[in-house]
Amino acid sequence: MSTPRRASEMANRRPSVLDSPSSRRQSGRSSRRPSIDPSRLIPIDKAIATTGSDFNVVFIGAGNIMFGSDEGPWNHSFRLEHKLGPRLKVVALIDPAVERATAVLQKKCETFVRSAYENTRVFRTLEDFVKNMSRKDIPRAVIVGSPPMFRGTTQPGRDIELQIMKFFPGVALFVEKPAATGPVHEIEEAFSIARHIKETNTICSVGYMLRYLRAVQMMKQIIDDNNLTVMATIARYACAYEAIAKPDWWDKSRSAGPIIEQGTHFCDLSRYFGGDVDISTVQAHSLEWNENAGHLSKMKVDETAIPPENRIPRVTAATWKYESGAVGSFTHLVALQGHDYSCELEVYADGYQLKLVNPYVQPVLYVRHPGSDHEEMHRFPDDDPFFSEISVLIDNIEDIEEDPETAQILCDFEDACKSYQLTWAIREASERNKKTEAQASVTTSASAA
Repeated sequence: MSTPRRASEMANRRPSVLDSPSSRRQSGRSSRRPSIDPSRLIPIDKAIATTGSDFNVVFIGAGNIMFGSDEGPWNHSFRLEHKLGPRLKVVALIDPAVERATAVLQKKCETFVRSAYENTRVFRTLEDFVKNMSRKDIPRAVIVGSPPMFRGTTQPGRDIELQIMKFFPGVALFVEKPAATGPVHEIEEAFSIARHIKETNTICSVGYMLRYLRAVQMMKQIIDDNNLTVMATIARYACAYEAIAKPDWWDKSRSAGPIIEQGTHFCDLSRYFGGDVDISTVQAHSLEWNENAGHLSKMKVDETAIPPENRIPRVTAATWKYESGAVGSFTHLVALQGHDYSCELEVYADGYQLKLVNPYVQPVLYVRHPGSDHEEMHRFPDDDPFFSEISVLIDNIEDIEEDPETAQILCDFEDACKSYQLTWAIREASERNKKTEAQASVTTSASAA
């Protein structure tokens, strides 16, 4: 039996993971390109599992993000199984819903990946695991897929990143996006966690998987190879609301709203091309649920059960300036029916238009070059950015020799916090404008009377 202090001491004695090589790997990563040669991002079925000794992993969260569902392509366990092969050993699954966690493990043990899960133990909390672990259970990576309201802060019970770094200093982190979904005044707490991760040279990747699309990396390659300066980014995200049956998603007090919970991917992708945003320039307007154009005819949830002030907007349209001087815009719509979403991102530079269409399912990239009105079309069949982000994380963890060909992690915690900050700025700007419009309407009505 190990106490938390003992576990920390044991972790500190793992020289291959935690001692001076950590800082060397950190410096090596910082010198690498913030992009990846698209040709190095191979389909999951072409990947060859890494070789070596057992690779211990702890999973935090037993939900859809970790084990998959019919609602989307996410499934971190599946990607780790393909990257590590028989080396993968999931030593613990942390989730207060013990019955659900036990059930998903049982299903895994009925498949060909049984060796990864046959000795996995379920715990309600990370501290419970630490108290009951042995030296052979020390993880090399912790995968955090718990709901965002339980992470990204310094408050007990919502500080999983700090808890991991306390119990397992130097062990790598993979954290799902967004960084958090708490009140806006807690954003600084997320940045303080980012600083701690950086100061301790902890390898950390955040799950903004769209950065790892081959189409996105081709866009980066075109910009880099031609020494271009981005002038503008234009993003649009129209979700198929008929397929969203989770009441929490429609409640801003629980999900933080569609910009923060869902639009975060496109805000992050916009920042990936445009750079840091001047937050003071963010402006936004929204179409609300109670306006004539905001009526939706095929909702699967009973919105009357949600307090009016917590109901989500149907459309949010935002603009901002990047610190470089470039301009960004993003429109999020809760408008489509059926199942498929409609999403696009355009990036403009002198002479160039790069247009990414349908990035979540079958990405297509249209490229217009200087001197031509023609758009080249590039398709990327069988691309799996979820696998690529996991693959890059593992390669960075095992990159003891600082191989320059090892790709840099494309989104660290600080970068994720900046995307989170932008989404909150958009929500706040739209709510300010809505309040101003309401006050102006009252004033006009009073004057008319």
